[in-house]
Amino acid sequence: MDTREILEKIKNQTLTVEEGEQLLRRQPFEDLGYAKLDTHRKLRSGFPEVIFCSGKADPFLVEIFGRLLAEEGEAFGTRASRHQYELLKERFPEVQYDEVSRIIKVEKPGKKRSGRIAVCTAGTADIPVAEEAAQTAEYFGSHVERIYDVGVAGIHRLLANLKDVQEANCIVAVAGMEGALASVLGGLVDKPVIAVPTSVGYGASMRGLSALLTMINSCANGIAVVNIDNGYGAGYIATQINRMAVRG
Repeated sequence: MDTREILEKIKNQTLTVEEGEQLLRRQPFEDLGYAKLDTHRKLRSGFPEVIFCSGKADPFLVEIFGRLLAEEGEAFGTRASRHQYELLKERFPEVQYDEVSRIIKVEKPGKKRSGRIAVCTAGTADIPVAEEAAQTAEYFGSHVERIYDVGVAGIHRLLANLKDVQEANCIVAVAGMEGALASVLGGLVDKPVIAVPTSVGYGASMRGLSALLTMINSCANGIAVVNIDNGYGAGYIATQINRMAVRG
């Protein structure tokens, strides 16, 4: 529950002043022994804590997911396995899992999404990372347009969708191989481009390093680069930009 929600509940008399005071005075994290849940992160940054599921012990994941779900009324995890999904579904039947992005989540019903983010990929092999970005942005309340398989090997495919790209408040460009899509987009739009290199490609692509270096060295302006395969990071930053555009 964020500060505004607490104040609204006090205003509507569904929460007493004393109860609201106790919520605001609570320790800014919950110590589980093996983990310290940052329950005040949404108060500070506007975004609740998210779970990186890969490598987490089963009982740790179940308890962390449950605590965050109880705190926020929803929960979101990245890089989850099918096993982890089945484990959580036994405890939380409402949980949803996407095999492509490996995202696991419970969302509040009727969530409103605003603004516009365009998530573009060079090829279909880049879609898992793009979906991580797109679904992250959607979870955090952004409207997302998906424009997939528009890489430079067939530039006419991108140009055919240029209007949709140019109308977005922010563009996420997801590409492996040589990563040229971000540079092309940077030269066609007047909005920020977040470049996401992917570990897609043959040997000399060096598991995404070639795309990363291309994006960092782009001569197009307005491009920022996140780490290799970091769809979550791109979706988070894109949402920050989108929120400022909506407020502006």
